[in-house]
This record gives sequence, structure tokens and C-alpha cells, in this order.
Amino acid sequence: MNWLENGDVMSAIGEFLAEDIGRGDITTRATVAPDTRGQGRFLAKEFLVICGFDVAEAVFFHLDPEITEIETTFNDGDEVEEGTVFGTLKGYADVLLTGERVALNLLQRMSGIATLTRAFVKAIEGTGASIVDTRKTTPGLRMLEKYAVTIGGGKNHRMGLDDGILIKDNHIALSGGITEAVAAARATSGHLHKIEVEVTNWAQLREAINAGAEIVMLDNQTPDEAAKLVQMARGMNPAVLIEASGNMDLDRVRSYADAGVDLISVGRLTHSARAVDISFKIQTA
Repeated sequence: MNWLENGDVMSAIGEFLAEDIGRGDITTRATVAPDTRGQGRFLAKEFLVICGFDVAEAVFFHLDPEITEIETTFNDGDEVEEGTVFGTLKGYADVLLTGERVALNLLQRMSGIATLTRAFVKAIEGTGASIVDTRKTTPGLRMLEKYAVTIGGGKNHRMGLDDGILIKDNHIALSGGITEAVAAARATSGHLHKIEVEVTNWAQLREAINAGAEIVMLDNQTPDEAAKLVQMARGMNPAVLIEASGNMDLDRVRSYADAGVDLISVGRLTHSARAVDISFKIQTA
């Protein structure tokens, strides 16, 4: 099934439009004749990775099921330079005007995430590490934002709290320790669920691996500290998956990949990505 066919996504688009339109687009009603036909052009006003074509189409389709599909020679994931017209859309001008802002908000947001993710992925090219996202997403937009991460070349971490076991510092404190937390999770989780434990030092790393954690997250370590912990972890269990996390930025992400970790989780992919600049210029058709 196409990811956009998820009912939650389609329902959300209707809610986004309702929020913006309210009782009706009074400016368009007052200035544009209902039978006017128009053509809109999506213009990249800076370098970007395209993401969200299907979402933009769905916005306009929600307003008018007879709307023409976006005409383009590009796909989600393509890089375009400033000044590129990367898609056109024909339909009734009032539909194009009414749906413009919601479509652009989503397209700019998703393309911004994809563009930032691509930069992180390129920064660690040639290493064995992968860039992954987090749950630090905009409420209501998680599926769209995590899709954008994959378009940028990254991978998804947990989609939600029901998607995997990640024992962090608060869980450890409340359960009495790492060993106790892992044992409790093992006793109650399904056989398909792996257990990941957040650690901050060698003693915690050793306890987590001895307790049976399949994945360890090295939280807020320097690259040198991470490299030492990776070596220690591999010595205890060569199969353990190692994730690095904590205030990752483009200037130092490569050093963590070179330290030998398997995964680098980057919260800023979704919580701090800047919306890229895209315009939608409409003219009569």
C-alpha cells in the first residue's frame, strides 16, 4: 500500500484544510470567477531535495477530485537547484488558490527535512553507519516527517512507543537498575521485539550487554569516548548494535561514524529542520 493511502494521513489533510479555510476563502470568492482555469508552477527558490508531491496533490484533490495531477519529470528524492520549476498543476483557479498555502506548508516542511537528512547522509558516506530519526516530530505530522527522512536517505527509528523497547535513564531509575529493567522487558515483551538500553559510561554498557540488550545507545558521548565504548562493546558481544545519540550536528557527525557505531540518531532532522523556500505561482490557463 502506498504510504499516503493511510487513513490517518488523508484525514489529517482534511483537518489542515479546514483549519485554514474556515467558513470559506473570502478573498478568492470576491476576486476570482468560479469558472476561471489556472496553472500553478512549483518553483525552487533554493537548492533542495524534493519531498511531498503526493501530499501536495492530495491537498488539491481533497478540494476538487477532478483536479489534474501534478505534471513533472522529477520524483521525491531528486535534488533541484535554485530557479528550477519542478512541477505544474492545472485546475480551477479558486481551487489552486485555496489549497496553495496548505500544500506549500507541507511540501516545504517535508522537503526541508529531506534536504537536511541528505546533508547528514552525505556527511558520513563511506562509513558503515546509518543516519536515523527520532520521535522528536511535530504532533500530527510524524508519518509525513518520517517519510521525508527516508526520502533524504535516512532510516526510521521507532514510529511510536508501541514500536520497540528503548530503556532510557528514567526507566532505569524507576525500575531499580539496568539489569532489572531488561529482565522485566524480556519477561513481558513479544519474541520479535529487540531491547535497546541507553548508557552513559562503561559500567552501564557492560551491565546492559550482560543483561541481554541487543542494542545499546551511547548517549552524549564525545567521539573519543564513543570509540572506546564501541571497542569494549564489540569485545563483549560482536553482534550488539550500537547507536550514538545526543546533539548531533553536521560538523561532528562524521567523527561518530568513524568511531564505529552502527546508527546515529539525529533529533534535529525533524525538530529543527528549516522549511525550504518554494513558491507556487498561478496564472490563467
